[in-house]
Amino acid sequence: MNKVLIINAHQFYKDFSEGELNKSMVNIAKELLSENGFKVRLTDIEKGYDINDEVENHLWADLIITQSPVFWFGTPWIYKKYADEIFSTGLASGTLVADDGRTRKDPSKQYGTGGKMQGKKYLLSLTWNAPKEAFDNEQQFLFEGRSVDDVFIGNTTNYKFSGAEVLPCFSCFDVRKNPDIENDISRYKQHLTNIINDRSD
Repeated sequence: MNKVLIINAHQFYKDFSEGELNKSMVNIAKELLSENGFKVRLTDIEKGYDINDEVENHLWADLIITQSPVFWFGTPWIYKKYADEIFSTGLASGTLVADDGRTRKDPSKQYGTGGKMQGKKYLLSLTWNAPKEAFDNEQQFLFEGRSVDDVFIGNTTNYKFSGAEVLPCFSCFDVRKNPDIENDISRYKQHLTNIINDRSD
């Protein structure tokens, strides 16, 4: 594993979400992974992209990282458009996905097992207004015990459906009301270092 695609899914909103933290997290990942021998490609969705080039980037990469703010409990709409275009094209061409995995000849084959991205890994890195305490706690009103990974299953399942291994999400929490950016950066570097070390084992 030595090739990484980093996708910046940020969408600009003046005076609300201008993208500096997500840009910083993209740069941290790029620098740390480059220093550890990774070849890095970057896609900034808001700046535009070619669909076929992005499918090729997914085929090229061993590790795919999406860096995104959380807008209304999901990624910005430009990322959903991106994902629809990339995965639909990858299905139509048979490059990322062959089919949904099921077959009439073998009923034991399960839905979601027709992906062709085996051996690749996917990491979703997020910046939240929500505090860490809102997750993994059944006493919390909104998420009722769900984890970040549970809340974002709609994102990560695209990659699992396509055959990639989904890594645990990384989150910067409470970035508007109670930011701890220095600690977030330190934690993210350690998170990436753990992925690098797993590659070496």
